[in-house]
Amino acid sequence: MPDTQLPTPITPLPTSQDVDKETERRNRQLTITLTIAVIVFVGLIALAVYGLTRNASLTENIRDIFIIFMALESLVIGAALVVLIVQIASLINLLNNEIKPILDATNETIATLRGTTQFLSENLVEPVIKLNSYMAGFQKMIDMIGIKKKK
Repeated sequence: MPDTQLPTPITPLPTSQDVDKETERRNRQLTITLTIAVIVFVGLIALAVYGLTRNASLTENIRDIFIIFMALESLVIGAALVVLIVQIASLINLLNNEIKPILDATNETIATLRGTTQFLSENLVEPVIKLNSYMAGFQKMIDMIGIKKKK
């Protein structure tokens, strides 16, 4: 039985019209979602105002509880700010005492390496290149004179 493979269908690339339609559809969905969210939010605010104006003593109790929660939240935010400041101080200390010496040592190593490569270039590579050029010239001169090498 021969092995037959069906050709893979080629999906066309999206055209600019398809992309425009998709973008328009997403914008429409976003607008609808935001409109519904605003309507629900306004409804909740209206319901809260209505409920709070019905009973003054209940409103005062809710207000007092809300003030207590806000005070607790400000304490938590203050503690978080203190932790953040300590972490920033620790980061600055790390940068000054550990990273800066590493960078200084790296710059010194690079300067040493640069000097070493310059020294090797002047004292090793240039003489070898000159010697090779002299040898090539000497070989060419021997070839021109006609002296053959034995193999």
